[in-house]
Amino acid sequence: MNGPVACDLLIHSSSELVTVAGGTQRPKRGRGRGDTGVMERGAVAGGGGRIVAVGGPDGVRRRAAVGRDTVVIDASGKTVLPGFVDPHTHVVHAGSREFELGMRLAGRSYMDILAAGGGILHTVKATRAASLDELAAQTRRRLDVMLAHGTTTVESKTGYGLNTETELKQLAVNRRLAAEHPIRIVSTFMGAHAVPPEYRDDPDAFVQLVIDEMIPAAAGAGAEFCDVFCERGVFTVEQSRRILEAGLAAGMRPKIHADEIVPFGGAELAAEVGAVSADHLVHASSEGIRRLAEAGVVAVLLPATTLFLMGEKFAPAREMIEAGVPVALATDCNPGSSPTESMQYVIALACTALGMTPAEAVAAATINAAHAVGRAHETGSLEVGKLADIIVLDAPNHQFIPYKPGINLVERVIIGGEIVLERSVGR
Repeated sequence: MNGPVACDLLIHSSSELVTVAGGTQRPKRGRGRGDTGVMERGAVAGGGGRIVAVGGPDGVRRRAAVGRDTVVIDASGKTVLPGFVDPHTHVVHAGSREFELGMRLAGRSYMDILAAGGGILHTVKATRAASLDELAAQTRRRLDVMLAHGTTTVESKTGYGLNTETELKQLAVNRRLAAEHPIRIVSTFMGAHAVPPEYRDDPDAFVQLVIDEMIPAAAGAGAEFCDVFCERGVFTVEQSRRILEAGLAAGMRPKIHADEIVPFGGAELAAEVGAVSADHLVHASSEGIRRLAEAGVVAVLLPATTLFLMGEKFAPAREMIEAGVPVALATDCNPGSSPTESMQYVIALACTALGMTPAEAVAAATINAAHAVGRAHETGSLEVGKLADIIVLDAPNHQFIPYKPGINLVERVIIGGEIVLERSVGR
């Protein structure tokens, strides 16, 4: 029998340890969707950046050798859980669009604003004009806010360039901040976020540019996924299929913005091409939901977006869950339709607006979200061998997250076994 493993981090005596264990090979869905592996007075130990022991205090003490340099955290009265994974963001962008709120209050729709040259195209103009340093500085501040709210892994999309030069600039920001910032960054290429003004009269030519020039360049610049806005007035199902297939041929796994504004067949396309995730899905058809379940595509739901856009309905989360679709949650952090960086806020909305239980929402924000970005083998749960990405909340249990909406409960953030943020909560 092997002896205790040296540890450099020990968190003990938690009021609640939420491991979210058991979903590494496949995301949680069906009967296991709300199984978060909660332990009272649980403990977790880390060594060399990874988890070396997790469980009851006596068992962890036997398996983890505490030395004079071990950082020991008494989590009495606190909740300990995996760091949040935010699997859908547009965090790399320049500027803001607070003025659009007044337009929406006056009755203008998202697509009306886009058609008038606002929306995505307004941010495209600002992002094209920003230098790499300016873009990185603005993005760093948003990542700081995400970190303070407990996010330890974030997916970061391009899509505010709509030309090769600026799309590559956004990917360069991802690479720079991945090396400089504690948060783990996953890059997604989304050159097909909108049709730029210079191609307004010939969108097929822009699609060809994306396929012939942007996709090879993005694949060579570190993008792991290829995304497309499959929506009426943006890219058709056929155009989206061509883009995603080209991305897959270049080594980028497909993702898709699907059925956000109207039922459009995006969920069905996601299942057809074997997408890692289909996102938004507010208006996904019952047939599309059935196909997502059959194909095992993760549905990434974005309730903060629906709320901010004052939508009349939210994504049918309960229908998806009952159909067996694995559900994840994300902020959709972006300057126009979801200017939030807080996964705690999203969890609260998932419970109050989508009808998810707190346990389902936590699993959706951790292990299922990790599956949506291809990181479930490394993060998203507290299990031996995984990265020691852990958050400590000043809360007695995980139900406090939706119970205290708008309050940041994070007291400590640990990434790779290192404490990267400590703060006083004072709720």
